[in-house]
Amino acid sequence: MKTVWGEAINSNAILQEYPRPQMMRESYFNLNGRWQYAIVKAGETPMQPDGEILVPFSPESELSGVQRTLKPKEILWYMRSFVLPQGFQVGRVLLHFGAVDQSAMVYINGAEVGTHTGGYLPFSFDITSYLKEGENLLTVCVRDESDAAFHARGKQKRRRGGIWYTAQSGIWQTVWCESVPIDYIAALRITPHFDESSVEICAYPQDAECALPCIVRIGDVVQHGIAGMPVTVSMEGFKPWSPEHPHLYDCEVHMGEDCVKSYFGMRKFSIEQDEAGVRRLFLNGQPYFHTGVLDQGYWPDGLYTAPSDDAMISDIVAMKELGFNMLRKHSKVEPLRWYYHCDRLGMLVWQDMPNGGGKYNPATINLPLITGKHISDGAHNYRRFAREDEKGREEYTQELQEMVALLYNSPCVAMWVLFNEGWGQFDAAEALRCVAEMDQTRTIDHASGWHDQGIGQVQSLHVYFKPYCFMPDRLGRAVLLSEFGGYTRKIEGHCFSKKEFGYKRFESDEALLAAWRTLYETEIIPAKREGLAAAVYTQLSDVEDELNGILTYDRMVQKLPSEAIQEINGKLRNEKP
Repeated sequence: MKTVWGEAINSNAILQEYPRPQMMRESYFNLNGRWQYAIVKAGETPMQPDGEILVPFSPESELSGVQRTLKPKEILWYMRSFVLPQGFQVGRVLLHFGAVDQSAMVYINGAEVGTHTGGYLPFSFDITSYLKEGENLLTVCVRDESDAAFHARGKQKRRRGGIWYTAQSGIWQTVWCESVPIDYIAALRITPHFDESSVEICAYPQDAECALPCIVRIGDVVQHGIAGMPVTVSMEGFKPWSPEHPHLYDCEVHMGEDCVKSYFGMRKFSIEQDEAGVRRLFLNGQPYFHTGVLDQGYWPDGLYTAPSDDAMISDIVAMKELGFNMLRKHSKVEPLRWYYHCDRLGMLVWQDMPNGGGKYNPATINLPLITGKHISDGAHNYRRFAREDEKGREEYTQELQEMVALLYNSPCVAMWVLFNEGWGQFDAAEALRCVAEMDQTRTIDHASGWHDQGIGQVQSLHVYFKPYCFMPDRLGRAVLLSEFGGYTRKIEGHCFSKKEFGYKRFESDEALLAAWRTLYETEIIPAKREGLAAAVYTQLSDVEDELNGILTYDRMVQKLPSEAIQEINGKLRNEKP
């Protein structure tokens, strides 16, 4: 099942766009395209390739050209040779991977360069000393245990079905090289200070001992500082960033011989009381209702990997044109270009931390649905939440911190979602403290759906099987309806399989529209007046057997008329409480 972008794919020019828009250099060498691959049993080395694979599409996907599942006790080998362009190397050569699911070992010319575990986060290696003149051989060895281990896996499952989807493995984001000076900028941290009309930019060098002069340029304004130390630049008279007016400022940061280009937006997220004393989400000092959809980020032809940059843009634009101002990125971290498009187009993002842990216990996961009771996620309940493995808990915390650091500079990211529906949840209070310490500019949902620990600034609810009636939080927190709806309509000719999963089924377009309109007009809009701060409809598109999307899985059919959705969202955004 292909999308229009998958049908038009050019195998000689796969996802060629610069993969890191907030830290751009002139140096860029893309390694996407046709690689050799082999799948063997763990402990074995392939004698010869099994064939070609189109990187960065996982072997399970249609667009990879392989369509073969990597099993937990198998190893996926990638091989390709490359020649760096003449004059490319100016000091060091860095090899970047956008994401590899789950564990990767990387070799250059037969020598091990490094390893990485974590299927949702980028990593890189300095390969300068491993390179030779002319042709070089890049080899990547991948193992993916999927839901057979505690690693972060999101909605992937080896036996897919219902709300769980096809497990994918291997390289699924862009592979690329860049050349940098001997001393170079390893990371940027950009913090807009909305109330102070200033922005703070810190350039972190690759060597913590490096103290080279640093220069920040924003338009005609130049500010001097030292690498590793924050530089504050006045933004007096700035234009605020918002979904309605997504104004971005370009900036350049120089450190020694290195220079990177970036951007930022001046905006402020907070939770405050409105004129009636109700706690709500605020944007730039004003109450701002988040009307959004759940966004799984799955594609029928590329699975985790969108077939093109235009495909990613299409989803964002489609929801924005319908009047939504927020996407909840569910149990997945997207390529950095996706956040860039949300930044420039004006779309708020609630970012989930992908879930992990052992095999989930339905009695624990479904307990709040049946009884309304929420249980503690502390050490005495690690087993109930499938979080007994200490290494798995440590890995979650490390990857959570890396995700926050990775997306910290993105203006669009408004909320961190730490756990969803008890999937691998543990010590949420500590996770909340950790993220709040790292990032004081955003709000945090510690437990989306249920197993609320009675902490933080928001209460987060999922309501599917009964009417929603707003009730103020007993702790005085802002109330979020972080999932609801899930109305199902099967569109023949646009389905992934013969199976059908959803929360309420409709046999005609008219019945779906009537029910959807009633849902918003009798439950969501009245709840907003009473104090509801946000609403997240399930969902943007169908995903495999789950047919409750506004769009079909192939993005060919929109199931609800644009005018109706725009009208409802207009009321949610503009109607006063």
